[in-house]
Amino acid sequence: MSLATYNTKRNFNETSEPSGKKNDKQQDKLSFVIQRHKASHLHYDFRLEMEGVLKSWAVPKGPSLNPQDKRLAMMVEDHPYDYKDFAGVIPEGNYGAGIVEIWDSGTYTSLEDSGNVKEDEKLLKAGLAAGNLKFKMHGKKLKGEFALVRLKDSNSNSWLLIKHNDSYAVHENYNSEENTPKNSPINKWLASHKPEEKQAKKKP
Repeated sequence: MSLATYNTKRNFNETSEPSGKKNDKQQDKLSFVIQRHKASHLHYDFRLEMEGVLKSWAVPKGPSLNPQDKRLAMMVEDHPYDYKDFAGVIPEGNYGAGIVEIWDSGTYTSLEDSGNVKEDEKLLKAGLAAGNLKFKMHGKKLKGEFALVRLKDSNSNSWLLIKHNDSYAVHENYNSEENTPKNSPINKWLASHKPEEKQAKKKP
């Protein structure tokens, strides 16, 4: 899987993001990370390890544990495996400029959870290619079964992130923003800029 698009979008002399390198070392378990990203718009980046890279989707409203919620997820370029540990500030003038923090992380498997990473990857790759990727998450916040389903009659980048109705599902309103620490870098930034936003709204 190519990381060329990732590399061409970034100036590694200016950003501390990891350079685009594939991880060829087989891990015991597949990793995932969800990064909260305050760029031009606040959104969440949903990343699943597959074949040494992170398959990535931008989820504007963040993931949900409520099966009734179908979260739009826009597939973006593959990211390097080391991006799973990235948190910090992407400088102004660079692609994705803003603050990145880790919202959740852990491991994931296919629904079959064969216990064999290579077998799991085969199943996950087949689901990805078919536009119906089903998996089980073992995170701090996200647990249980989920699906990423590619929308029909649209470009191939548009997907829906959906929670399966299992023992980890909730049936009340779920807001990712309510599950962030008040002292997180992004929340501090949002709090410090609220007065400016209010003043801007008051101006004719």
